[in-house]
Amino acid sequence: MLIKQTNRIPFILILFFLLAITPSMQAQNRFKSLFDEDSVYVLPAHDPLLDQIRNMPNIEVGKGVTFQPKDKWYKLTMRFRMQNMVGMSFNDRFSLEKTEAQVKRLRLRFDGYIYSPKLTYSIQLGFTPYDAKPVNGNMNIVRDAMVYYIPNSTWNIGFGQTKIKANRARMNSSSALQFVDRSIVNSEFNIDRDFGFFGEYNKRLFADFNIVARGSVTSGDGRNFQSAEKSGFAYTGRLELFPMGRFKALGDVFEGDYEREDKPKLLVAGGYSFNDRALRLRGQTGDLIADNQSRNLSNYYLDFIFKYNGFAFYTDWMGRICNNPFIQVGDEIDQTVYTGNGVNVQTSYIFPSKWEIAARNSTLIPDQEVRPMIGYKYFNQTTLGVTRYILGHNLKVQADASFNYKKGMPRDSYNCYEIRFQVELGF
Repeated sequence: MLIKQTNRIPFILILFFLLAITPSMQAQNRFKSLFDEDSVYVLPAHDPLLDQIRNMPNIEVGKGVTFQPKDKWYKLTMRFRMQNMVGMSFNDRFSLEKTEAQVKRLRLRFDGYIYSPKLTYSIQLGFTPYDAKPVNGNMNIVRDAMVYYIPNSTWNIGFGQTKIKANRARMNSSSALQFVDRSIVNSEFNIDRDFGFFGEYNKRLFADFNIVARGSVTSGDGRNFQSAEKSGFAYTGRLELFPMGRFKALGDVFEGDYEREDKPKLLVAGGYSFNDRALRLRGQTGDLIADNQSRNLSNYYLDFIFKYNGFAFYTDWMGRICNNPFIQVGDEIDQTVYTGNGVNVQTSYIFPSKWEIAARNSTLIPDQEVRPMIGYKYFNQTTLGVTRYILGHNLKVQADASFNYKKGMPRDSYNCYEIRFQVELGF
């Protein structure tokens, strides 16, 4: 019964949305039809259409669909996006081992303000199995549910559930990537989403030099975990330096140089997160640690971005520290916390025709003490990708191919080659 209710949610939301906007759009179309470039039409004082136009919300189509009443006491922007993906994995003899064909992401997002533009909200829901895997016995549809107080453009504070602002790759939306998905390094060491308090400070120090400081205090258990015993909190901070000015159109959270920076732009950033008595193997993500045990986890991040005239270069370095990475149940080691570090390097060029070519090399290096449990000395993945932007990141077609190599592990025990194709659509 629970599954049936979950599957009906997107249909109900879309039906509600269509019912809500249809009368307003019909009225606006009728209103526009009463005019042409050379004439003026005056509505009668008691025309029912006039009353409807006065009271209906303003509707803007472009970056989502926006509703706003005439008194402007609230604003709601609705967006949706989907990713349809097919992928194939091959062994070392290039024999097909695995095929994926799925709607990987299907999401609805609602943003706006209520009462005052200083009091904003952001909600994001995910409906695919990839997005909504149950956690701690709870439904996992809600990705973001935030309330922000934004007194001015310098700083803001927020309360709720959202991404932890620790590393560049995780802060990038999955809709703004230049490959089909993020790197293996980010997949292992990112700390995803959590519930708590968030703050941000933006300041131009001098000339074009800007800084951004971000911090959060969160539950440490990840999104939709709800409640836990014996666990502490997660404390995260991040500092970003923009010595050559800010990127065009929030380019620091969009991969590639789609806007074609006319001057060189640079970002250097670092982050650190400490998760006190974490209940999961990766802190906010991963399996529950067995036998009600917990571990103190530290994650560190260093990011570098350079963009100029269609060229982009990224480097991410990150890792995890745990003083006791082995989880014993009885006399046996039942689980292992992945400690170690990884580096990701990627570069790209976008042509004026909106075709982009990109290359990425990612390497995971587990600490020596956990290597016997992890199974390799290092894991390297090299990826080549091509993207055709039709409407920027809102509508694009992507394909990439990867070669995997795990040092110290027999090549016939894992898939060596991967090919993926994806269509991203959203507004």
